[in-house]
Amino acid sequence: MTSSLYKPLEIGGVRIGGNLFAAPLAGYTDRAFRTVCVDNGADLCYTEMVSCEALVRGSEKTGELLMQADAEEVYAVQVFSGTADSAGRAVAMVAEHKPLLIDLNCGCPVPKIIKSGAGSDLMRDPDRVYDIVRAMKDNTDIPVTVKIRTGWDANSLNYLEVADSAVKAGAAAVTMHARTKKQAYGGVADWSHLKILKQELGDLPVLGSGDLFTAQDVRSMLEETGIDGVMLARGVIGNPFLFREAKHYLTTGELLDPPTPLEKMQTAFRQLELAVHYKDERTAVNEMKKQLCAYTKGLPGSSEARNRMVHSENFATYKEIFREYLESFS
Repeated sequence: MTSSLYKPLEIGGVRIGGNLFAAPLAGYTDRAFRTVCVDNGADLCYTEMVSCEALVRGSEKTGELLMQADAEEVYAVQVFSGTADSAGRAVAMVAEHKPLLIDLNCGCPVPKIIKSGAGSDLMRDPDRVYDIVRAMKDNTDIPVTVKIRTGWDANSLNYLEVADSAVKAGAAAVTMHARTKKQAYGGVADWSHLKILKQELGDLPVLGSGDLFTAQDVRSMLEETGIDGVMLARGVIGNPFLFREAKHYLTTGELLDPPTPLEKMQTAFRQLELAVHYKDERTAVNEMKKQLCAYTKGLPGSSEARNRMVHSENFATYKEIFREYLESFS
């Protein structure tokens, strides 16, 4: 049974080689991060959330989020919008970049996203979800998917209704983070709702997210819920190795040894180098700080290195810090 848990997926007529995806995470899933995820076995990676409104206005910064990484043979784009009009107009622009899938975010709990009528705000209005997905479908032949939550709060667990609206409008798959908007990222994800959603949607692909931090977690979610695949989010920040660990465990039933401190730091430095390659140096080093802290968490002697990284402002300084820290492992 273990081996059957890792499998190809077909979404909207598009075949994907496996069912371990990297979830879209604002401020994290840029081209550099997605590259190290692909290096470690991610089957499909999503961009950071792309604002339909900003894209339609011609925002250059937003447009850059649509760029595919050199190492990505395929990738997916996630957009957010509060209106069908902006979503329909933006999706035609997104399609020019030829992503494998285009996903609509119906789950982001960040206040500024909700105030725009997007993200989790859509969980309160299934009819609007229908209209937005329909507008997206009308403007591209690329499969459209949705990512939702279980509801706005514990008193409004309406994920079945929202998913039904999305599917009737043409959504080719549904991903659900098994928390409410009210929970944000706190509390515990309730995977039982994923099982109910899969039973309701039948053959339509369903993916799950929420509290996936180990290979055992991935296997447990797939076994307990019967869903088709998973999206790894916070569990792979500073730990893209989780993809290869999960894939190995699902196919062999054996747990891989964790990455050595040396490998973790070499991967962190590769991600930093890629970030500098894809962005201007100052932006790259500043945005990487939070991820470098995640990579070094729990490593021997990392406190001093982490403190220096947080206060560094250029690539040359980072390179020296890495050199000195890596020498401590030899």
